[in-house]
Amino acid sequence: MTYASLAPQAALPSPSTAVWQLGPVPIRAYALCIILGIVVACWVTERRLRQRGVAPGAVLDIAVWAVPAGIIGARIYHVITSPEKYFGTGGDPMKAFAIWEGGLGIWGAVAGGAVGAWLAARQLGIPFAVVADALAPGLPLAQAIGRLGNWFNNELYGGRTSLPWGLEIHRMDPDNPGHALRDDAGQPILEPGLYHPTFAYELLWNLGVAALVLVLDRKLRLGRGRAFALYVMGYTAGRFWIELMRTDEANTILGVRLNVWTAGLVFLGALAYFVRVRGPREYLIPVGAAPTPEPVADSDVSQVDLSAREAGARPAAPEGYRVVSEEQYRHWRETGEEPAPDGPDADGPDADGPDADGPDADGQTAQDRAGATGIRPAERDS
Repeated sequence: MTYASLAPQAALPSPSTAVWQLGPVPIRAYALCIILGIVVACWVTERRLRQRGVAPGAVLDIAVWAVPAGIIGARIYHVITSPEKYFGTGGDPMKAFAIWEGGLGIWGAVAGGAVGAWLAARQLGIPFAVVADALAPGLPLAQAIGRLGNWFNNELYGGRTSLPWGLEIHRMDPDNPGHALRDDAGQPILEPGLYHPTFAYELLWNLGVAALVLVLDRKLRLGRGRAFALYVMGYTAGRFWIELMRTDEANTILGVRLNVWTAGLVFLGALAYFVRVRGPREYLIPVGAAPTPEPVADSDVSQVDLSAREAGARPAAPEGYRVVSEEQYRHWRETGEEPAPDGPDADGPDADGPDADGPDADGQTAQDRAGATGIRPAERDS
């Protein structure tokens, strides 16, 4: 029996297959979407890190730590918030490790990925806030791409609707994951009616969040983790109302889905951080071996030709970084001249003449250098 005839003609279709076999290897659409999202996030983050002074390829060193930690965190959050599937009556604790069967929580992914990125940033001598701000628009883009995996899986949809963009949902085969049940004629069986495509709502919302972060970051020159806090606020605001529309099983607190509470609390935390933390955007000058300086376009996603040096030998990675002001960074990129280190012992009491508080060769006073430029070893800020 098929329910396809019960659905109106105008509808969004859903795939009836989410897994394909390549010999003995299953190729899962959800995994492909996750991988593509990670690639896009790394690409955006790499270019934004480059614009802030980080050496080429640093994002790969960060991803080696952040991606596995994010996947582990996502799975831990899912298992903790849905324990009955693994430890309740009829549950199988070993299924908690079967990540290929689905079950990843975005909150755990962000938390685990942040821990991994923090560890990598410490090793590279990059302030963690710089990494977070560079990642801010790339992460919602990755989440948007990842939501396409839910479309393939026929999951994370809302209640019934008669809207023109109502979604057809296949009845999936529990004994053959990734494939729809089929009737006697071999046709995939549809659930009756149409449903809100909440995965698509979140996909579009995430694209809007990425655009919002890029625009405001370019206009306000956000720094010290505020661009990442803006992403968190934007994402959780959307997740709050989208989560209320979903009809899949979820644990609740006072009758409200757990993820709704989480979205609200995380939004408030990000808002408090965004309001309380102040300071200019950080730029970095490498310490030790580093690439030759080059001009950088005034854009949040650098337009510099990253392939210009591909023909030559790859430069050695820097030993660490110094945090400088945007003006000092641009001067260094254009001339290769590094600003003098900060602090009373950097040049001695008479380095700038008899008055240590007087202007130096660049017209800056000691107070300007200490307060406005904020030069410091990067590892102290990580």
